Amino acid sequence: MVSPHAMRFRQQVRLLRRQFLQDGDLPFTDVLSADLVSQALAVAGVVWKDRVYTPLVTLWIFLGQALCADHSCRAAVARFIAHRVSRGQRACSAHTGAYCQARKRLPEEFVAHVARGVGKALHEASEPQWQWRNRNVYMFDGTTISMPDTPGNQEAYPQSNKQTPGVGFPLARVAGIFSLSCGAILDLAFARYSGKGQGEVTLFRQLWDLFRPGDVVLTDALMSNYQNLSWLQQRGVDMVTRLNKSKRTSDFRKGRRLGKNDRLVRWKKPWIRDLNRQERRAIPDSLTIRQCRFWVDHPGFRSREVVIVTTMLDPREVSAPELADLYRMRWNNETDFSSLKVTLQMDVLRCKTPELVRKEVWTHALAHNLIRTIMAQSCRRAGKLPREISFKATMQILKAFQPIIAAGRDRSRATRNLIYEQLMDAIALHQVGNRPGRIEPRLRKRRFKKYDYMMKPRNETKADILKRLAN
Repeated sequence: MVSPHAMRFRQQVRLLRRQFLQDGDLPFTDVLSADLVSQALAVAGVVWKDRVYTPLVTLWIFLGQALCADHSCRAAVARFIAHRVSRGQRACSAHTGAYCQARKRLPEEFVAHVARGVGKALHEASEPQWQWRNRNVYMFDGTTISMPDTPGNQEAYPQSNKQTPGVGFPLARVAGIFSLSCGAILDLAFARYSGKGQGEVTLFRQLWDLFRPGDVVLTDALMSNYQNLSWLQQRGVDMVTRLNKSKRTSDFRKGRRLGKNDRLVRWKKPWIRDLNRQERRAIPDSLTIRQCRFWVDHPGFRSREVVIVTTMLDPREVSAPELADLYRMRWNNETDFSSLKVTLQMDVLRCKTPELVRKEVWTHALAHNLIRTIMAQSCRRAGKLPREISFKATMQILKAFQPIIAAGRDRSRATRNLIYEQLMDAIALHQVGNRPGRIEPRLRKRRFKKYDYMMKPRNETKADILKRLAN
């Protein structure tokens, strides 16, 4: 006999799965599985108690906050009350205190484990034709996020030292590994905005255990150094990056010629201050690197000459133009962060403690991966590539279908599958246009209202205003 506790757990897993089309006869429906949720609860050591805001209900509401334009806890609790009433359950309190306490109790590792698990499952289930030359290609990049100005946030993630104390906001650095084939977020790392050991290079080395022999990594020029290229090559991982001209120069008169603007060169090991003697001995004295040069003739592009460095040395396996096309795909990493920070509104977070801020980021990553899962479902059905489908349109269509999906439990399986098919067709229709050489200047046409900037802490500003009024 199944216990009431197990039945309630299964019901809440189905509720979470149904919100993101994980309850039907569609591909990728095992990405967010009950086993994954159970494993995440066990890894995080979550003790399940019979209360209104269980861990799964709390995560479900947290995901709703990430997807909705109104991120407030009041709106989130109101949506949960409406859901309970629609299912014939007793309405819970409209106060947000119980939900906020439940978010604090929810372990960060639980949310992170689910987000990583969904991303990994989606990446591994990707179609072979979505991959580059039948190889797993990962992208790495970093960004910054802002959060409320609280003592806890300022201590963990201090504001920029260029800002006056009391008038800035805490800043955190977030770096991630993304899948080129499907856009899934596979892992994240956090650091302060500035300080020793807080840069993107350090975060990259924290995450690269995810790579396996035969994988390919796309990065920007900041990662282009001897240490990274050497260590990844020893692991059997190929790296494609841009030459960091602040550290090395390219001379295409030297080295072994492979073709026009394509050469093999030998780098000598530099002196690396942060390594001890044992770590330095583990790095070879020299490294054979392939350098490819090409020019960008599109008006509006910042770079005119681009030099790519890679550990893929054989031109018979990968030609120089193919390397150039691959490196250009790295721009998908920028648009993936745009989907997170702009479309999912993760640029400015709302939580007031460092741990909750990290949970909020992981919740956005989970929402991003689940939306990418829906896009993968639609692509497999329509015979398209995930990078051809609009992330923004997918989220809009999903939100429009949410009321119908929520009411799907009262319909037959055939009716639910028909709804899913109509949704999949609508998502596949919104294809990202092929716009090579597109120019989008980083300028705003609409003017902001002319308010002065706050140059002192708010309490001091208020005191100055009252003092002027008194006089």
